Amino acid sequence: MLKTREQMWAFMSQLPKDIPNWLNARVSALPFPGGNAGTETDTVSVSGTHRAAGASETAPDTRSQPKAEIAIPTGVISAADTSESTVQDTPAEGRAKHLEDKLLIPICTDCPDVARRQSLQDQGQFLARQERWEELSALIRTADRNQTCTPGGLAEADLLAFGARADVVNAVEHALEDASVKGAPANNNRALIAGIMALEALRGEHRLNSYLTALVALAHVDIAWIWRRSATDETNGKTAQRRAAAHFDRAAALMAPLKDDCEESAFLSSAQCALYAGKTEDTLRVADAYAALIDRDPGNPRHMRGLGMQMLPRANGSYAALELEARRTAARTQELWGAGGYTWVYFDAMALDGQACARVDPKFFMDGLQDILCANPSQEMINLLTAYCGVTLRHDNGRNDQAEATRRQICEATRWLVRSHLRELHPLVWAHATRGFDNSARVTSVRRFAARGQAEALECIARVFHEEIDSGHRISFTPEGFDLLQG
Repeated sequence: MLKTREQMWAFMSQLPKDIPNWLNARVSALPFPGGNAGTETDTVSVSGTHRAAGASETAPDTRSQPKAEIAIPTGVISAADTSESTVQDTPAEGRAKHLEDKLLIPICTDCPDVARRQSLQDQGQFLARQERWEELSALIRTADRNQTCTPGGLAEADLLAFGARADVVNAVEHALEDASVKGAPANNNRALIAGIMALEALRGEHRLNSYLTALVALAHVDIAWIWRRSATDETNGKTAQRRAAAHFDRAAALMAPLKDDCEESAFLSSAQCALYAGKTEDTLRVADAYAALIDRDPGNPRHMRGLGMQMLPRANGSYAALELEARRTAARTQELWGAGGYTWVYFDAMALDGQACARVDPKFFMDGLQDILCANPSQEMINLLTAYCGVTLRHDNGRNDQAEATRRQICEATRWLVRSHLRELHPLVWAHATRGFDNSARVTSVRRFAARGQAEALECIARVFHEEIDSGHRISFTPEGFDLLQG
């Protein structure tokens, strides 16, 4: 019979993603808590601390949680999610093949932002696999202090950190999807804690390094979201919720000593704010924490979007708090975004919550859309806003009469966005829009995911130009605008 560690690595060697040598070496040197194989129950073991997730912790909040509040950056697909699928064409994809002859628009598959984003993630992953932790930490610190961002506005520090923990997070995700683990997740879960134990051992060697501590905390947050997402039925739901709560608790314990460091760091402040997804907290405290983060990094709309999600009643807020914080954010970021701060705070919240959509000020929101484009007229931003108005909101109608009326009004912005600003198509942006920008959604094939996004985009554009298409014209998009061609 195989020994315990041999069993674990035999299992992990079957995962689609190779386990890096640094992880293997560190885990082989660590004792597993709980004694014999098959006896551990819902534990997260960390340097000197052993907590039973079902023993002394408080019960997790079982209210529905925001779907988009996750540490992984919007639009990022892990390297493990690149396998091709044999799924048949969707109806939208079938119609898109016909529309490709009518809509002649450049398809952007290698835009600078995507390339830069992937490069930073790969760099973080490479340095982690090489155990060059001091170098990785220095890069994250420099990017954080300089507030360097990709062309699309994502913080480079976040992307480096995401790449560095990707192996650990992906291993947990694949392990949970494996049928043998799903069959008995509480009794044979060594593959589920091996990676995070290795990161905890790393943190023990660099206790004074706040950036590496935050990186480990963010890995716990990512894993907590994976466990929360796996709670799909009553059988494993309670176990998964306990595991998620344990990882959120550990992340909070790691970040607690870094409170003073957060005052000068957007990266550390963002990690602190990510913890609110795992606990019930005073609304004012959450709002103030996000306000401080936004003040430190006003150019990053992800912070404003995260604030909006946390201000929903299902999280840590109320509809009144959502409206108040949206207006406060717009006032504080007016110099950079105009009225766009209001729009960013409501961006994900109103797509998820019908009551939030019913209560939004549509004129203020529309003014914000225009101001966002003035601040960032890139084609990636134009694709994001167009996909949001033309796909995300359009697919979420009928729940509430007032919300539906507001959605229709905002969806009308699709017409002027397409006709006045759209010059090229970014399929992955549209693909994420079809899922409401839900980062927890599993992508099994990037190619198929992008193809569905492209199909939705072409259908949306065809609706805008339906009169021209019906009259026999083709629409050609150029850097200067669009031209009508005889069919």
